[in-house]
Amino acid sequence: MDPVFVKLAVFGIAAALANFLGGMILFPSRLHRDYKRFLRYLLALGAGFMLAVTFFEIIPKTVLLWQAQHPGSAEELYIPMLLLLAGYLLTQFFEHTIAPHFHLGEEVHSEATISTRSAYTGVGGLLIHTFFDGVSIAAASQLDVRVGLLVFVAVFLHKFPEGFTIGSMMIAAGKGRREVSIATLVIGMMTIVGIVAYYFIGSGFGFSVAYALPLASGVTLYVAASDLIPEVNHHGGKNPLVSLSVFAGVALFFGVHFVVHQLIGG
Repeated sequence: MDPVFVKLAVFGIAAALANFLGGMILFPSRLHRDYKRFLRYLLALGAGFMLAVTFFEIIPKTVLLWQAQHPGSAEELYIPMLLLLAGYLLTQFFEHTIAPHFHLGEEVHSEATISTRSAYTGVGGLLIHTFFDGVSIAAASQLDVRVGLLVFVAVFLHKFPEGFTIGSMMIAAGKGRREVSIATLVIGMMTIVGIVAYYFIGSGFGFSVAYALPLASGVTLYVAASDLIPEVNHHGGKNPLVSLSVFAGVALFFGVHFVVHQLIGG
């Protein structure tokens, strides 16, 4: 079996498992209380890491890739930047037009306070961005194994809060453990679907990574800047440690970046 596919499969399974565990942590009350305390910090850490990997790895690598394919033609950069914007707006459309109830936060109540339709619409809206989580990991790995690892870490950091969000929405709609399990598993599996789809379909096109990477980076940028950062600001309140956790996420990126490049070389 191709070792690249095995590595991508491990990344996908780890991300999906994090989604599932993020939802399941709602049920043991003690674990829920403990995790809830740290949720805002994890959101902030993930936001900082995702912003850093987008601006310091994915976008520069995309520009270099397009310049290598189209030397001496600066106008060609309009295409990847347009794809990046399309990825950003596509996520906005699905999360807040198709599924306007979706947000990365907590919606746990003692009785049903949102409709079942709203909860399932929220799950549906999240599918597009989890699919592109998988595409991001696979496309970045095809371009550079080190970038792929960094993108995986960025995705993994927000998978627990993502599962927690979906689980809390299901509970707010009056659903139980079974429905939460199914919803988080479906969300997690969509990341694997994104990886597999890109690996098998994208590999058939020589320049597919040049198109997939900027589109996926637009989705990543949206999740970091428009989903996570507003939630950090909302839940952080006047606690400066929450805001500082965003900077800690950026620092974590540079630390992981250094270690990865030292271990793998380059």
